[in-house]
Amino acid sequence: QVQLVESGGGSVQAGGSLRVSCVARAEHSRFIRFCLGWFRQAPGKEREGVSAIQAGEVVSYYTDSVKGRFSISRDNAKNTLYLQMNNLKPEDTAMYYCAAGPPSACASNSWSSAGVFTYWGQGTQVTVSS
Repeated sequence: QVQLVESGGGSVQAGGSLRVSCVARAEHSRFIRFCLGWFRQAPGKEREGVSAIQAGEVVSYYTDSVKGRFSISRDNAKNTLYLQMNNLKPEDTAMYYCAAGPPSACASNSWSSAGVFTYWGQGTQVTVSS
């Protein structure tokens, strides 16, 4: 079984920074093979793919609205996924979820689809005020 636990959300003013983390309670040998992603969902909106990172950390993906501001990383030794968010904007306000899926989930034409990920965390709230 795999359990994902997010932390690090909070409230900041526009222009501020936050780092959200996701610890995976899973066998290490499984974690290192996962494609890992961050999604977000604002009230009344669909869940949106924000970023994803391959198992080998060679390739990462970002949705256009966060490119240049957000950075995804993973620490395989700690079974942990991170999302560093800089220059936050009010439109970044949402519940942020981490997700884990098979290596095939990290493809350029599929990573932003929630359906390709198998395991999900409960989410951490990020609120950005203007």
